[in-house]
Amino acid sequence: MDDDAAGADVAAVPLLRRRGFRLYLSAQLLGSSGLWMLRMAKDWLVLELTGSAAAVGLLVALQFLPLFVVGPLGGVVADRHDKRRLVLATQTSSAVVAGGLAALTLTGTIAVWHLYASAVLLGLVAAVELPARQALVGEVVGDGSLRSAISLNNALNQGGGLVGPALAGLVIAQVGQGWAFGANALVCVAVVALLGAIRPAELLRAQVVAPARGQLREGFGFVARRPALLGVVVLAGLMGALGMNGPVVLASFADGVWHTGARGFGLYNSVSAIGALAGAVLAARLKRLRVRVVVLGSALFALAEATAAVMPTEGAFVLALGAVGAATLFFLTSAATYVQLAADPAVRGRVLGIYSPVLLGGHALGALLQGWLAEELGVRLGLVVTGGLALLATAAVAAGLARVGRATPPEPDGSHDATPPDHPPDHPS
Repeated sequence: MDDDAAGADVAAVPLLRRRGFRLYLSAQLLGSSGLWMLRMAKDWLVLELTGSAAAVGLLVALQFLPLFVVGPLGGVVADRHDKRRLVLATQTSSAVVAGGLAALTLTGTIAVWHLYASAVLLGLVAAVELPARQALVGEVVGDGSLRSAISLNNALNQGGGLVGPALAGLVIAQVGQGWAFGANALVCVAVVALLGAIRPAELLRAQVVAPARGQLREGFGFVARRPALLGVVVLAGLMGALGMNGPVVLASFADGVWHTGARGFGLYNSVSAIGALAGAVLAARLKRLRVRVVVLGSALFALAEATAAVMPTEGAFVLALGAVGAATLFFLTSAATYVQLAADPAVRGRVLGIYSPVLLGGHALGALLQGWLAEELGVRLGLVVTGGLALLATAAVAAGLARVGRATPPEPDGSHDATPPDHPPDHPS
């Protein structure tokens, strides 16, 4: 059977009955759980070693800044090479880094600079992995099922966000961060095994080869020519900088406000993930996906963040974290879905190689900002400030999109599982 015939047969099978997609989702659930565990263990260990929220912010920044710098090149690599093999290579590299951290921690030789260096290495790995892994979804299911696949993928990632923090809090409290690092290394090995089991015949690869020259320029040009897509990318960067500051905020609340330690840190992350799962499901159930939906999600995100900051009791704070998680994933799911549906398959890796670094590069800068505000103003007032700034940023982007929208044709509705139009919607009306 030739590749085209194999691809047609795969596309005809219902989404969850496709073996390749089930393997992909299983790998995502495991990988997300392990990543949450790794991040929590690193964040908490830095806080223990330094006693500084700013140091946690620096750790987060070092992990995501490489994405901002070299991420677009990662998108070029994803468009020109086998995405499945790229993810296998990056997961193997992550296993090596996690294993090294485990060895250093269990032997008592770990130092803060080791954690900072590992953050940079993992950031470079993620610069290649993120666009390749996100674009791989389209090859596993095809564009006709892409929207549903993205929604399920986000929901499974949040399932990992439920399991990972709870396990991390328990493991850290009982046996320490070293074993959490070791568990993550084993999870990476399991992810490699699952993705390696996907057969090439189960993939629907685009029959387009990226040109040898002008690849970055083509990706940036594709985004720049579509005002709505550009607006979503910009909004993602702003929300990353002003809202996606969970590691710094939750560690500071657990350590300095509620005095609940690693167990509380794990609880707060788990509650946020429960809310995030609800937000991802809500975004998946939308019948239409327009830019105004993404902007609404951003506004809710900012309001929920500021509200959580002023909760007077730990119980109220925990409930507010559920709302923060729901708003966060509603925004991120709708934004990621819009970006992937708006991008032509031939440039999808490069578009994701722009979107992901902007989002996570903003996250890196926001971690530094939030860490500094937590130490200068206190974690509560610092979170109110960033929440207010996030709301102002949302209003500014919405106003800009509205001005553009008055000069462009009406945006087509986005129904479930629709194949992306040749010319994606360009305004929020």
